[in-house]
Amino acid sequence: MAKESKDKVSIEQEAIRELAQLLVETGLSEIEIEKAGLRIRVARNLTIAAGAYAASASGAAAGAAQPAAAAAPADPALHPGAVKSPMVGTAYRAPEPGAAFFIEVGSRVSQGQTLLIIEAMKTMNHIPAPKSGTVMQILFENGQPVEFGEPLVVIE
Repeated sequence: MAKESKDKVSIEQEAIRELAQLLVETGLSEIEIEKAGLRIRVARNLTIAAGAYAASASGAAAGAAQPAAAAAPADPALHPGAVKSPMVGTAYRAPEPGAAFFIEVGSRVSQGQTLLIIEAMKTMNHIPAPKSGTVMQILFENGQPVEFGEPLVVIE
């Protein structure tokens, strides 16, 4: 029985090592798998200098050419209505190429309404509005890679 337990631990450690290597190879910040009742999540902590983050956030807002972006607070992530990315992936504003966007600046949204889609590992994940309100900012461009926790939309 003790040998069986050691073999299981060895298999788990090997799976963790393989997932960690996959993170490095793909540039992802986290990955999670579940197989045969075993769930493994591997994440790496990426530190971005505050100046670099502010530059990339303001670049995304300027690239989206939104009039509300000029009056935006310095850090949209601190806004109480910020909708942050729940995963790493590619963010899309429309359900398919050429289709109308889910939302625009000034749109009224209801809680649960789809704001955008994030493609992660070939899966399209609909991101719902956490509350009803008006879209004040859209902080990403269609087809832009996004990170976990990155602010994407501001709803007031």
